[in-house]
Amino acid sequence: MSITRAEDIAHVRFAAPDLGAMRQFLEDFGLRCFEDDGMLYARGSDGAPFAHMTEPGEAGFTGLAFRVAGLADLEALAANDGATVEASTAPGGGHVVRLTDPDGNRVEAVTGQAWRDPVTPDSEAPFNSAAARRRLRVAVRVEQRPSRVRRLGHIVLNVADFRTSESWYKARFGFITSDEIEAAPGLAIGAFMRCDRGDMPSDHHTLFLAQLPPGPGFNHAAFEVEGLDDLMAGHEHLKREGRTAAWGVGRHVLGSQIFDYWKDPWGHELEHWTDGDLFAAADGSRLSTIRELLDVQWGAPFPALAGKHAPKPETIGKLLAFQLRLKRLFRRKPKDIAA
Repeated sequence: MSITRAEDIAHVRFAAPDLGAMRQFLEDFGLRCFEDDGMLYARGSDGAPFAHMTEPGEAGFTGLAFRVAGLADLEALAANDGATVEASTAPGGGHVVRLTDPDGNRVEAVTGQAWRDPVTPDSEAPFNSAAARRRLRVAVRVEQRPSRVRRLGHIVLNVADFRTSESWYKARFGFITSDEIEAAPGLAIGAFMRCDRGDMPSDHHTLFLAQLPPGPGFNHAAFEVEGLDDLMAGHEHLKREGRTAAWGVGRHVLGSQIFDYWKDPWGHELEHWTDGDLFAAADGSRLSTIRELLDVQWGAPFPALAGKHAPKPETIGKLLAFQLRLKRLFRRKPKDIAA
């Protein structure tokens, strides 16, 4: 039994030496920016007070937050970790508990924030397929503009030890594994984990933990946009503005999202996505492979697998399995090795 059940991811935190440059990027990315008390905040259209925040300082990822149901959840987390429930001074107010995960990341749990009225997303034009003609006597015209980010959807963290981090997050926030990734049979290196909302379907993953080179750190954060046309409009806008593309456009295998990854001015990857899987608690978990993790159903291949001499996903899996076995060997006590 977990201490709480996270309802969703609330926000991600960064530091940057130039808040103006960060603001320009985030607005090109499709977020709405504002400043408060020397901090830069950015929000989507779902009504949440903010989804991304940046403080002045040396560039880097500084933390993440999950939303929980109420003060009782914060009090339980605080009691378990020797922390304190505090009134939040960030936009939206509410209360917060600040924790530290096994890799030293700042992890906040928040509740009671004041939300704005959400903006109603534009309806996408009906799609004419061979199976059904739904758009009749009307043309499609996609406006040239940034994507319209709806919400923050998930975060991916590289971790030092997957099982240690998995236990820490599941014990506190009640995540359910959607897909556990094995480098080899019985050797898990990560998992896509979703919020436990009972019968209410939740995103395929709100948190993905991966024990991958180059070691612990931020991998990427992903923001849902209004739809496929909106994602592609944003892709073209970011290209026109000379932003740095990382991977995309394509459709993932695990999670099924249509994706498009870009880098902020300091190299942190942010993803646009749409049309992801939704699962309820009863839908359970499954084991998946490195190939499923890295493969696409269509579109741009994973950068490390692009090119004539790129390795196969199975080769990468064997290398990761070897590294994991080696790490486990060196962590064993001498008497265990002798036995």
